[in-house]
Amino acid sequence: MALLVLEALSKEAFAQFGDVIEIEGSDWFPINNGSTRRYHKLGMVEVLGEGGAPAISMARGAAFDFPLRISMLERHPLGSQSFIPCNGVPFIVVVAPSLPDGLPDESGLRAFQAYSDQGVNYRRGCWHHPLISLGQEGDFIVVDRVGSGHNCDEVDLSTSYRIEAAS
Repeated sequence: MALLVLEALSKEAFAQFGDVIEIEGSDWFPINNGSTRRYHKLGMVEVLGEGGAPAISMARGAAFDFPLRISMLERHPLGSQSFIPCNGVPFIVVVAPSLPDGLPDESGLRAFQAYSDQGVNYRRGCWHHPLISLGQEGDFIVVDRVGSGHNCDEVDLSTSYRIEAAS
């Protein structure tokens, strides 16, 4: 089993895979007569294909603890997918770029520690692991494409990868 090093999630480190949804370091402007700061367009929703529409859902992710084992990835070819934590639970984000044939490039596999005040928006077609809540069940707002058409590809990785807690 190969070791996958855990990195801190940042906008710069995650940019090739999508957006980090967070207030820290983001531009804002006042709304509601100045009583509210709007952090605008932190992630863009992508929706392709006939019969598809953007939707807001919620998901409750089971609790996982280190060490983690990763052996598969998924992607959504017709739309982006966002996970925004609601109950203060950190989570792990695992992503990989695509090879020219469309399969995940395991040599570029990365694991990020997302804190409870960060969400992610996977770009359309981004290979990623399903939701991994750390330590307790996590409640998440999910923004993605719903409707007709095939919008979830899954692939088994060539080997299993282990993720350990950052030291």
